[in-house]
Amino acid sequence: MTQSMSSRGGSGRGYGLHHHHHSALCCLSAAPPLPGDATPTLPLAPDPAAAAAAAATSAASGAAVAVEGVLHKWTNYGRGWRERWFSLRDGVLSYSKIRAGAGAGSAEEDGEVRLIGSRVGGARHTEKPTGVVSLKVSAFRESKSDDRRFYIFSPTKTLHLKTDSKDDRVAWIEALILARSVYSLGSLSGRVTFVQCDVSISTARLRDRMHQEGLNENLIEDCEQIVLSEFSSYRKQLKRRYEDYLSLFGSCRHNFEEGKDGSITQGELTRNDFSSSRHGNFSEYSTTESDEFEKNDGGELTYEEETPFFDSVDYFIESDNRSSTMLSVQEVLDTQTQDSSDRLLQIRRRTRLPEPTEKEKGISLWSIIKDSVGKDLTRVCLPVYFNEPLSSLQKCFEDLEYSYLLDQAYQYGKMGNSLMRILKVAAFAVSGYASSVARPCKPFNPLLGETYEADYPDRGVRFFTEKVSHHPMLIACHCEGKGWKFWGDSNLKSKFWGQSIQVEPVGILTVEFDDGEIFQWNKVTTTIHNLILGKLYCSHHGTMHIKGNRQYSCKLKFKEPSLLDRNPHLVQGFVEDNDGNKASFLIGKWDESMYYSNSDTFKVRSADQLKGASLLWEKNKPAPNPTRYNLSSFAITLNELTPGLQEKLPPTDSRLRPDQRHLENGEYEKANAEKLRLERRQRMSMKLQDNGWKPQWFEQDMENGTYRYKGGYWETREKGRWDGCLDIFGEFTET
Repeated sequence: MTQSMSSRGGSGRGYGLHHHHHSALCCLSAAPPLPGDATPTLPLAPDPAAAAAAAATSAASGAAVAVEGVLHKWTNYGRGWRERWFSLRDGVLSYSKIRAGAGAGSAEEDGEVRLIGSRVGGARHTEKPTGVVSLKVSAFRESKSDDRRFYIFSPTKTLHLKTDSKDDRVAWIEALILARSVYSLGSLSGRVTFVQCDVSISTARLRDRMHQEGLNENLIEDCEQIVLSEFSSYRKQLKRRYEDYLSLFGSCRHNFEEGKDGSITQGELTRNDFSSSRHGNFSEYSTTESDEFEKNDGGELTYEEETPFFDSVDYFIESDNRSSTMLSVQEVLDTQTQDSSDRLLQIRRRTRLPEPTEKEKGISLWSIIKDSVGKDLTRVCLPVYFNEPLSSLQKCFEDLEYSYLLDQAYQYGKMGNSLMRILKVAAFAVSGYASSVARPCKPFNPLLGETYEADYPDRGVRFFTEKVSHHPMLIACHCEGKGWKFWGDSNLKSKFWGQSIQVEPVGILTVEFDDGEIFQWNKVTTTIHNLILGKLYCSHHGTMHIKGNRQYSCKLKFKEPSLLDRNPHLVQGFVEDNDGNKASFLIGKWDESMYYSNSDTFKVRSADQLKGASLLWEKNKPAPNPTRYNLSSFAITLNELTPGLQEKLPPTDSRLRPDQRHLENGEYEKANAEKLRLERRQRMSMKLQDNGWKPQWFEQDMENGTYRYKGGYWETREKGRWDGCLDIFGEFTET
């Protein structure tokens, strides 16, 4: 057992925490067996005074009585509400699945177990808990809209629960309050100690066996000392683990007391212990009076927790064979705290586009081509029907939907894990293509000097982009995140093949982390198929090289589609060091997810065929109301004018473009008229550029020709002075 505890590392910590929960944390005792002998023990005695105080408190409050019953738990959209058997013992709430068929309940009415609900008699449940929540670091709150619902918040999960009746909810809330008040972490930290105690181990059997083998006394004494030394070392390790867990719970408590979870504070919970309900004051356990959580309840939030729940330490460990990539507990707590603080800054954003004010008319592309025969194609204006209500500048920011991957990459590099850093960067580079699936419409072509800003404090990113050249068409962007910066410029070269258009992106994308590590890569070729006949779709193919300036680089192959291909959208690649040695392999689909593995992924066709493949990135769920544009939930927010934003924007921002705004509102006639007017104005851009026009916020590097952000935009925005910005969407006089 000594060997198991010391060598397994993270796994051992997870087991220890699970045991720690169920011992109520008011005393700790362990009886580790000797190898090959279960008799000798190594007792770890708690402080007798502390144990007595804990027992007195428990007895006085009646908390020794366990509470059990059936509750409805929200699982996910596919499975909805499911019945689970919940058990509340020693300040720990656990739940498990209920077996089919009738039978006696798991708990008998013997005075030690209190059953809540009328249907518990015939419920049979699995012995192994599906999930465990410690009330010491949890908070709970009743629903305003449903008198049977309530929620339990912990640092690692949120439970949506529902009882069969209002009275049952009252009983459960009372039991939760009572249990937490007895096993509160505040009183716990003051009375739990790990007291040094005498170790009494018998080595008589070991000595007898050695005497039988004829060993001399000196050798026997040496062996005896080895055994005692091993147990002494084991005890010290156990003590350190115990202190680590206590420290971990203390950190969680601190987060709750400071209100860093975004809605609940431990101090608020203790102050509000009984408020309005049948038995007193416990209707609300939240620092906010708004009911925003109710609006999302069972809607945008999903909880797929039907796999066994791992305790706080195991929760952050990816797997045994990936222990080298494990985040430390403190790093994870720091990340959680930061993310929770960001949520306080979150702007309420829309979840759907406005309802169209007009009925849309279908338009045939073939009729447009037929009517355009013999005309100057540069003067053919495609109707707004073929556009989506986004500009190419906003589409540029859409590539940063999964910017959290760069946040994770920064944290991994900060901890010295360079391999996981480049794997996360590779996942980010692929994730930018995920939103292109089933997007039948093209974005608006920005005007020369058109800009777009995106300030998302909840994501920790601030993005800015500008169209810096009309011919060739160039867009430059710059983004700042949590410990990283991202920038690039892009030029699209297209080839028309009759039934399809092939687009070749020209330009380099760069990510620089605050510690100086840089990664650069190129985008792959995109082909838009079935322009004339059939269902429109796009594909991405080619090789992406992600070059690093330190230890690792990466190569990703986007598979070219074929008529007989049964595995489209496949991406495979590898990470190699400076000596050309392959350090890791990647596989996935650009529209679904990416995985990494130690095994060569080129021998398989999907991550399912690999043992030990680990998830790097997964695409977000589709929007509940994507409209015919098939926009993601993230894309729906990009053209939104949130309250107070319009007054702060420059006149060049894409959100102020009239044809795009009319299209979003479903005002198709106005959108077409404005699009025609702005495209006439766009033709003046060549003359404007030839007369020495220069971009306002970016400058061109004379050595390599790339555009870099020169600064000043956000400072000017703060002052609210846009004197130097042209009114590019206004009326013009052609000379």
